[in-house]
Order: sequence, then structure tokens, then C-alpha cells
Amino acid sequence: MPTPAWIATGALLAVAAVAFGAHGLAARLHARSLELWETAARYLIYGAFGLLAVGLAGDRLGRGAGVAGWCLAAGAVVFSGTVFALALGAPRWLGAVTPLGGALPILGFLALAWSALR
Repeated sequence: MPTPAWIATGALLAVAAVAFGAHGLAARLHARSLELWETAARYLIYGAFGLLAVGLAGDRLGRGAGVAGWCLAAGAVVFSGTVFALALGAPRWLGAVTPLGGALPILGFLALAWSALR
């Protein structure tokens, strides 16, 4: 994916993290569900910042930028998506997918670091 696309994706994830704010849900969610919601939003914004870094570093990172970007984007969506769903009462088995979503950003940030150091 070209550099501007990573910047746009990061910016859209940041907007989503803000839009998914718990303000309207605070009265409807139990404390534990609200905590899950806030965790999901926080990690979505981390992924967004990572994608912005990938996009801003651009072509200087070579192929590693693509690996980093895809891992960060997929990880943000899978991790935050499953945690958002759990906060809203999705079946608990969905939580088994969450660690995969958590591993992907780790791989993405490692790919970003590796590419930057090459």
C-alpha cells in the first residue's frame, strides 16, 4: 500500500477511536464493560499512531513498511473489534480471537523497528 494510504488508514482509525467514545454508553454499560470499551478504544488509537508512523516514514522503510502497516491495521481492527464486541455482550468465545489481534501489532511494531534500523 502506498504511503498516503497508510496515513489515511491511520487517520481513519484515529477518528474511529474517538467516535467510539464511551460517552453515550456510560449509562448503559456496566463498569467492566465500560473498562473493556475504553481498552479497545485505546488500542485502536495506538494502531492508528503506528500506521501514521509507517505512512510518514514512507519509502525509506522499503518492504518492511508494508508488513508493518498490514500487521498494525489488522491487529487494531481484530483486537479492538473483538473487545468492543465483548463489551457489548458478544459471546465469550470471541475472546479467544483477541490474542491474535494483540500479537499482530507487536509484529507490526517489530517490523517497523527492523525496517527503520536496516
